[in-house]
Amino acid sequence: MNTSLNRARRAAELAALDEVDVLVVGLGATGAGAALDAASRGLRVAAVDTHDLAFGTSRWSSKMIHGGLRYLAQGQLGVAYESAVERGTLLTTTAPHLVRPQPFVLPLTPDVSAGKAAVTRIGLGLGDGLRLLAGTPGRVLPPPRRISVAETLRLAPGLRAEGLRGGLRHWDGHVVDDARLVVALARTAAGRGASILTRCRALSLGPVSVLRDELTGDTFEVRARAVINAAGVWAGQLDPTLRLRPSRGAHLVLPSALLGDPTAALNIPVPGERSRYVLVLPQGDGRTYVGLTDVPVDGDPPDVPVPSAEEVAFLLDAVRAVFATPIGETDVIGAFAGLRPLLAADGRTADLSRRHAVRVSPSGAVTIVGGKLTTYRRMAADAVDRAVGLAGLRCGPCVTRRLPLVGAGNPDDGYDVGAGAADPSVPARLVARYGTEAALLARGDLTPVAPGSDVTRAELDWGVRHEGALDEGDLLDRRTRIGLVDGDRAAALPAARAALAA
Repeated sequence: MNTSLNRARRAAELAALDEVDVLVVGLGATGAGAALDAASRGLRVAAVDTHDLAFGTSRWSSKMIHGGLRYLAQGQLGVAYESAVERGTLLTTTAPHLVRPQPFVLPLTPDVSAGKAAVTRIGLGLGDGLRLLAGTPGRVLPPPRRISVAETLRLAPGLRAEGLRGGLRHWDGHVVDDARLVVALARTAAGRGASILTRCRALSLGPVSVLRDELTGDTFEVRARAVINAAGVWAGQLDPTLRLRPSRGAHLVLPSALLGDPTAALNIPVPGERSRYVLVLPQGDGRTYVGLTDVPVDGDPPDVPVPSAEEVAFLLDAVRAVFATPIGETDVIGAFAGLRPLLAADGRTADLSRRHAVRVSPSGAVTIVGGKLTTYRRMAADAVDRAVGLAGLRCGPCVTRRLPLVGAGNPDDGYDVGAGAADPSVPARLVARYGTEAALLARGDLTPVAPGSDVTRAELDWGVRHEGALDEGDLLDRRTRIGLVDGDRAAALPAARAALAA
């Protein structure tokens, strides 16, 4: 199976595009997941996006693949269980090279009362019960427990020690890079025969949809027996009957050294909130993300959301409350924000259900909205089920729960999906991001693209040849995340241009 995406393949498939069984609009996690789901059922599939793979919300997550603990606290039992099931699938079968267990610690600071700690311990125990019900082994996600002051400080050395009573440790899932998960989905779909077409805008949807090649400006028609609108917060632009109420979640990027190089993520309770936390998430590349906020967004959603000054201040206040080192705005080396595509309802966006919804527009297109990164596979399956049912398409059942993504290896071939690359000489960082393909990248130029960066020229070359990168932004902002820090992006720009010109 040919999983490579590149400019030549795009041009050939775009030229041949005329009639398909399923047209998918949007190539975030859900759209790429829907393309894979439909293609793996034996259907002819084309999937398009105005911009690039993971251009929208999917690349702006907290990088958590979580088991729904917060939803459990809110009484959303179905959403919580669904999250736990999908987390286990990603950890053990479909993407164990990208999704790994992550320890979390809630530090028991003077601001966390004994009562709050007791309630949290009960919640963590219930969350572990969800893990058991979902069938995720304890060796993958160990049960929660209280830890000592010394162990808490070992996992997060930068915490303020004064008044610290230890911590509550639990485990959850963490994706090394959410955009890379989307790339793996898209390439796996391409390997099953799907046409993955970026820079291709949907102008109207229906039995005959109108598309435009954003590179040339040419418009053309595509006949599709079923259409899936997975455009996220932009879905309403293609289905005017849809009422969305997006919310913005912002993150800061801080140097990990400033926080004592934590090895565990942290849950910092938000004062006055029952089940909201600020997350401190070490990324393993010298950066730590701090997030996130929940702010309603009015009007047309921007292509690239930007955190507000109030959100930056809120997140910095939360970090300063528990860390010993004074941290100010000048310490922030980057920031990003994503928009959640929530269905409109009364109340705060923070309280709206994260359950996804499948709607049918007057044009007959199936729209999938809501949900979250963790449950993209279930969302995609539900959308494809509805679309093929409406269209009367004959196809096989959903198989994506057992289908490893590119880089995960194939358990049927005897490959241990959790073992990483067999060659110990392959850099561990490449294994963590590329899985079984890491050995191929290691044959390329491993020169860093910028001083102090771990990103290599081989990764940029790979992005152009096999991952569909068409410009510098694709390489620096999505295939790699070096673009999160402006100085690093500028330093890596010549290498990106060289890779595109090769």
